[in-house]
Amino acid sequence: MSLRANWSYPTAIRFGAGRISEIAEACAAAGIKRPLLVTDKGLAGLPITAATLDLMEAAGLGRAMFSEVDPNPTEHNVEAGVTAYREGGHDGVIAFGGGSGLDLGKMVAFMAGQTRPLWDFEDVGDWWTRADPAGIAPIVAVPTTAGTGSEVGRASVITNSETHEKKIIFHPKVLPAVVICDPELTIGMPPAITAGTGMDAFAHCLEAYCSPHYHPMSQGIALEGMRLVKDYLPRAYSDGSDIEARGQMMSAAMMGATAFQKGLGAIHALSHPIGAVHHTHHGTTNAVVMQPVLTFNRAAIEDRLEMAARYLGIEGGYQGFFDFVGELNRSLGIPASLTALGVSDPDIDALVASALRDPSVGGNPVEMTAQNTEDLLRACL
Repeated sequence: MSLRANWSYPTAIRFGAGRISEIAEACAAAGIKRPLLVTDKGLAGLPITAATLDLMEAAGLGRAMFSEVDPNPTEHNVEAGVTAYREGGHDGVIAFGGGSGLDLGKMVAFMAGQTRPLWDFEDVGDWWTRADPAGIAPIVAVPTTAGTGSEVGRASVITNSETHEKKIIFHPKVLPAVVICDPELTIGMPPAITAGTGMDAFAHCLEAYCSPHYHPMSQGIALEGMRLVKDYLPRAYSDGSDIEARGQMMSAAMMGATAFQKGLGAIHALSHPIGAVHHTHHGTTNAVVMQPVLTFNRAAIEDRLEMAARYLGIEGGYQGFFDFVGELNRSLGIPASLTALGVSDPDIDALVASALRDPSVGGNPVEMTAQNTEDLLRACL
């Protein structure tokens, strides 16, 4: 089976190995002539980034890059990126990297033409209507990991550096115009990042599938996304050069981000504040808290996960699915608890309060309260 195709999301997706060579055509399709490539500090000096800058320069697009992006990007990163964008006279953004680079790149494009502060556009009610849509620059997204699916998302997660809370900034025009999904760009991912990002994709699919909201299309996408992770993440983890596994995981990541329009839940409600305060890897944190959250939600999701287990070829219904998650985590070297992940001396009350303010709470199948969320958090430690 050839993993090469053009899709419409409505984002125009160019999927296949070697398609980073089409970066100039992607920029032209998005109407970008003077792009700013936004990526994270870790990717800035790697060969895949240098090769992309070379392609840009050869096509007459320049080789401008902004890479002051933290693993959990903050409003300060956004401000610095917008300054670089404006001072460089750019007319669009190439968001390049994993979740942090993609989210930050999208926010630079979003904020480049706004006059209100970033937090005025948080995903609360209809705050997105406060933005000037004409001031949002076009975006080409190039993922280099397979997890967040931010390349097909209409929002970014930005950490408020003062409150240490992760905030979701949303606008429909933040959806990139063109996406290049080239699995060759993910070959150099270390096994631990392959595992963490892959489990992020699985968490997106799992929580969307279990969300009580009505969205049958998202539910179907989530179910198939879980299958792709089950079948291909172990292969990508054990052999980073397995291009088929890498490509299938890029598809799973996009499917997870598409599916979670239906909702997320307690996995993300916990991992967002934990990551913001303790600087843990987001996808790995999701994986660590996944089994405790399954137990927490069991009464509401048992029947649904029995159906999922049958589709995924897992015996034993809910319990079989639960055991599968634990074994998958162990096989990927995921820490067994938040303590093992490095979360030490947590402020339980503050984390619980932040979790209950997280937008993901509304999609959890079991209502989250101060008491049961504290119990859940302690079970994760």
